[in-house]
Amino acid sequence: MAKEKTAAGTEDAGKFLVVPIIVLIMAQMGTSGDNGALSVANTELVNVLGATTPDIQLANMVYSLMAGALMIAGGLVGTIIGWKKNFRMGALLCAAGEVVAALSPNMTVFIWGARTLTGLGASFMIPSVLGLIPLIYKGKNRVQAFGCIGAASGLSALLPLLLGVIMAFGGFRVVYFVLAAYFLVVFAMSLKLPKIVQSSEHLKFDGVGTGLAALGLFLFLFGISRVSAWGLLEPLADCPFTIFGISPAIPMAIVGVIVLVVMIKLERGIEERNGVALLPQVFLKTPQVLAGLTASAVTFFFMGIQSILLSPYMQLVVGWSSITMGAMSLLVGVPTFLFAILIPKFLPKATPRRVLQVGYLVMAGSLIVILTSLNDDGTVAPAIFAGFVLCGVAIGIMSSHQNNVVALVLDERDASQSGGIQTTMRNVGQAIGVAALGSVLLFGITSNINKAVLSDANVSESVATAISKKSITLMSDASFEQTISDIPMTDAEKEELVTINAKARVDATKTAFVVSVVVVLLALITTRWIKVQNKEEKERYLAERAASAPSTENAA
Repeated sequence: MAKEKTAAGTEDAGKFLVVPIIVLIMAQMGTSGDNGALSVANTELVNVLGATTPDIQLANMVYSLMAGALMIAGGLVGTIIGWKKNFRMGALLCAAGEVVAALSPNMTVFIWGARTLTGLGASFMIPSVLGLIPLIYKGKNRVQAFGCIGAASGLSALLPLLLGVIMAFGGFRVVYFVLAAYFLVVFAMSLKLPKIVQSSEHLKFDGVGTGLAALGLFLFLFGISRVSAWGLLEPLADCPFTIFGISPAIPMAIVGVIVLVVMIKLERGIEERNGVALLPQVFLKTPQVLAGLTASAVTFFFMGIQSILLSPYMQLVVGWSSITMGAMSLLVGVPTFLFAILIPKFLPKATPRRVLQVGYLVMAGSLIVILTSLNDDGTVAPAIFAGFVLCGVAIGIMSSHQNNVVALVLDERDASQSGGIQTTMRNVGQAIGVAALGSVLLFGITSNINKAVLSDANVSESVATAISKKSITLMSDASFEQTISDIPMTDAEKEELVTINAKARVDATKTAFVVSVVVVLLALITTRWIKVQNKEEKERYLAERAASAPSTENAA
């Protein structure tokens, strides 16, 4: 297996290198900023490119699809060609994706051109961020460096605010040109990363594992993302084709899971033969690694909540502008930054298990505060701002230790390669959040409206039948009236339907938040798998594992 080490190596472990962490933070912020730009561009995309809510959901999803499907491969490529080359290649691809977004003539190009390129770039750049840290930083510096990367999510909250201002005056095209320039700056600054020497040992790329992982993840994530647009079993109007008369969404997801199971079975033999694999067995067989990966997924699951629930609801229903939405992101970002960077510094002896447990509980509480702040009339209670702050606190708490939880039970080689797997879990978590909660939201709205109109004496049977044939998504009152404008009805019926839609969308949104709380509390159970808490326990654990492992395991 290829080994990389900085020129300083462990000799300079006491010195915290500032310039490298700035470059890595900027990279992390850039990808977060790209998602933030999309979250504040909803209205622009609707007005300029004619986007619908499913289009926006798919735009969010495609980035996560590409990044999630190829992030593990990006981590493996980094171990083979070198992390700095991997990092720079990703930065250039991200810049290209932002240019395509700025020039997109329609949502098809925006989704499948821009979002695909940016997701591909992230699949190389972000694993490099986590891959470089174990090689550049040692001991307590490594914990602090991981905390800084977690804090980058908080700093990223500044970007939606700035991008929201730019969007208000220049439109979404200018915003994406600015992001392209940002990634070019990241590329240029990567030349300041410390010298890393890579051994000349030849490594074989795991093409079989890469292909199966990409195919399986893509089919699974794309399948569940299309449930709300194509239908669960009965095909909806937008379903492009059927499989034995049913929607292809669930069969596609099932095939994806089967492909992933086959890939996992094959990876053991590939690792034994080549000494390197896309998915080393230690990641699958170590409970603490799985607990850390779950924490990474849940942290970005909230990003899915933000992109498919919070941002669309606040802009389309409550009427917040992109600038307001960007400003509100600071309520999440500032506490994320503070807690992620200060916990490792001022509580260096805090046990990772307790830290993550507190983070999960605070996150569940924050989501409960937000859902209770949504009013039936389309307004929000002031308590929602406290909910945003608590979300930021939770993400900051978890970000301070979730990467370190994984590194504590891996040797340097596996810890470096784990960057691709950790970032894959982030994107998988975000993708599942967008897909699952989007489905709960959209199906909930349709179901709630159909039930209400059928039992409402003020709505005629013919109008109720016509409404049941409509595909109604999360939308403003004006957009809803436009959607039903072709249905003959009285003014009184129209007014009643607007009221019904308002109630249906808030109820569906609250249900989606309840589902989110359940997911977070279920993930809390995995913290019981975290046993190794510090450096001394790590050394003892690795020694015991090495003594009991077969000679072929993790062969270099």
